Amino acid sequence: MAIKDAAARYRKLYSMLLRLYPKPFRERFGEGMTQTFNDLCRERQEAANGLVAFALWTFVETFAGVARERMRSVTMPNKNIVRIALATAFILLVPLLAMQFTDELVWDLADFVVAGVLLFSAGLTYELVARRAGSRAHRVAIGLAVAGALILMWMNLAVGLIGNEENPANLMYIGVLAVGIIGAIIARFRPHGMARALFATALAQALVPVIALLVWKTEASSAEAFSRVLMINAVFVMLFVGSALLFRRAGSFKKFTPR
Repeated sequence: MAIKDAAARYRKLYSMLLRLYPKPFRERFGEGMTQTFNDLCRERQEAANGLVAFALWTFVETFAGVARERMRSVTMPNKNIVRIALATAFILLVPLLAMQFTDELVWDLADFVVAGVLLFSAGLTYELVARRAGSRAHRVAIGLAVAGALILMWMNLAVGLIGNEENPANLMYIGVLAVGIIGAIIARFRPHGMARALFATALAQALVPVIALLVWKTEASSAEAFSRVLMINAVFVMLFVGSALLFRRAGSFKKFTPR
């Protein structure tokens, strides 16, 4: 009777220990580990031999496993952040080196800080959102959306897409990005919702040059200037539409994939 009670206590303690594992690990392996421990514990109980030693050794191993998995769950995201930071620094070396060979490129500290923030934010956004991606189309769709937003903001800050960077018409592009960000939050980053958000972003992007022509006529009055603005905006419209189509495809694939 004492052995049976001890075995019951050990099984209860082991179940409590398993709760210390990270949730993904526990959901994947917890049931099998519990069943294995219970079977081995039952064998020791029936043989009336080595139950205490087996339980103690298993608890020590489990503690070590919990520590290892907890450490891994903490360090893996940090490794990705370090990689993003290193990639950002490497990209910023390009203009830094270019400035040593030409006088046409002139960046000050503020330019490097802004560029670094944009690059790191884009990389981190992709990393956080792409974790939920279940297919290659989904990941590519996220990459296109993030790349389009990054390039749009970079070009707008650097030279301005309409006239120059001081033209107030360029502030409308902040609204374009706001449409995408708000739409993504409402969609909770789900593929079909993201497709609608990116279609809305593409529509907002297409409306910018039209509104600019109506409100700021002097900035795009010539056919050449307006054609240039249209072509640049068309590139971003295609990027966002392409991302939306890929999100739609990813959502359809997920819907019809057998479980």
